[in-house]
Amino acid sequence: MRVPALLIATTMALSVTLPAHAEGREARFDQPHEGWSSNVLRTGTPQRVGLDPAPLDAALAQIERYTVPDATGHPLFAGAVTLFAHDGVVVTHEPTGWAVRYADAAGTELPEAQRVPMAQDTIFDLASISKLFTSIVVMRQHELGRFGLDDPVARHLPEFGVNGKESITVRQLLTHTSGLVAWLPLWSQYPDIPSRLKAVMDTKPRSAPGTTYLYSDLNLITLGLLAEKWSGKKLDELVRDDITAPLGLVDTGYNPPAAKLDRIAATEYQAGRGIIRGSVHDENAWSLGGVAGHAGMFSTARELAVLGQAILNGGAHAGGRILREDTVELMLTDFNQGFPGNSHGLGFELDQRWYMGALTSPRAAGHTGYTGTTLVLDPLSRSIAILLTNRVHPSRNWGSINPARRVAADGLAKALAVRPRHGTAWTPESNGATLTTRELPRRSAEQQLSFWAFVDLDPGDKVVLEATDDGSAWREVRVLAGYGQRRWQKVELETESAGKFRWRYVRGTGYGGRGVYVDAVRVIDERGVALDAEREPAGLHPEGWRAADR
Repeated sequence: MRVPALLIATTMALSVTLPAHAEGREARFDQPHEGWSSNVLRTGTPQRVGLDPAPLDAALAQIERYTVPDATGHPLFAGAVTLFAHDGVVVTHEPTGWAVRYADAAGTELPEAQRVPMAQDTIFDLASISKLFTSIVVMRQHELGRFGLDDPVARHLPEFGVNGKESITVRQLLTHTSGLVAWLPLWSQYPDIPSRLKAVMDTKPRSAPGTTYLYSDLNLITLGLLAEKWSGKKLDELVRDDITAPLGLVDTGYNPPAAKLDRIAATEYQAGRGIIRGSVHDENAWSLGGVAGHAGMFSTARELAVLGQAILNGGAHAGGRILREDTVELMLTDFNQGFPGNSHGLGFELDQRWYMGALTSPRAAGHTGYTGTTLVLDPLSRSIAILLTNRVHPSRNWGSINPARRVAADGLAKALAVRPRHGTAWTPESNGATLTTRELPRRSAEQQLSFWAFVDLDPGDKVVLEATDDGSAWREVRVLAGYGQRRWQKVELETESAGKFRWRYVRGTGYGGRGVYVDAVRVIDERGVALDAEREPAGLHPEGWRAADR
């Protein structure tokens, strides 16, 4: 008897506001929140909000190891600041390594006395996280009625409506479905700011609008120009008036003043610019005066967390409001369902396992930056994971820091508990691991198997429930797979009588999730209970599975 696969649902909407956890109550991964929080960020300990500190400490230790040279002869990044927040409490705000470490492109290390260590208040070039600030000010203009999301951009910027761009909409710019090319060498092939902006306006799409997903800096440069057109203000003024001032952010903005230079992390060595520190790393943003829709913002981990908390709060923090709740909901809605793997809200990236790690869900939102910056917001657990590094210091060619991004997100996810639904839960630890029932009495033609399952697995991972008559051959009964629901689900099956059942873990090639747990296994036949694993723990035989209490 073959039963169709069970795919765990992957959608969850925000709706009503719920009160925050009481201090000290355990933080649960398996009890997702709905609605907006109303927290004001404050500093505390993991225990204060019920997090297990061990996974956080392990993540921080690994991030620190990334600052030590490895087999390549250099570290993954010179330094980092990691910030974890849960339920409005910053539980970790940890600097490691160096904000300034190298003297040249070859990676010549400065004498230690001339280096600058990372600090909690180190200011980073956010690179493409800047796109979130641009998107927020654009959506503020939407709240003011200045445009419709499906308005053609050319209605507001007539000079944009050439070379096949006449039908591109504002929504398509925000979701990277406009068809515009990813990048143009504005800084090197055009002599001044007017000619560089004209090149963006004149560019020809690579594909028809709405037909493909292609991440493009040009989308956000155009959105910055739109925001300036609608408001009559420059983009840096809009960001100040609409975001940083209402949120009380004093170290967040474009072109940081020279007085803050000693707190700014260095980035790359570039010909003609030397080791860059205090001006934007992105060449195109630099050539546009340091203020552009796609790059140019600087900030600290703590101030970026305030922005993140404002989003989790539905657009407000500590009495300052930057957006309405319905606008934030729009920004966290996936408009790219036609482009699997490229989920995107209005400005925010969604559901991106490659850097969101085990915090990934269809509601997880965030962005990364080329300089080595990462912001992950998890509305379902009301958590924030921030990893800011200067990974391009001194060279952009020293490797990808995506593993470090996932280490940070995974550490926070694992600090959130998954508690057994009943007495004892089991979770696999290795590919091919099996959890097998003892031999069952064959007293009837059919049996009823029930158990509770918690499933949060990377696509490609699965647990296969199988049955056998005599142990010589196993047949598939059901597949447990999927992620994002974060709730225990009761599974009840009527099956052909079997001698044994087993749960077999199959590891794919992805990045992993929070895991799978099986609990309260029970088999009933016509004569009654054939197995109750909660009353008879020895009735389950684990090979590569462990008993788990969280």
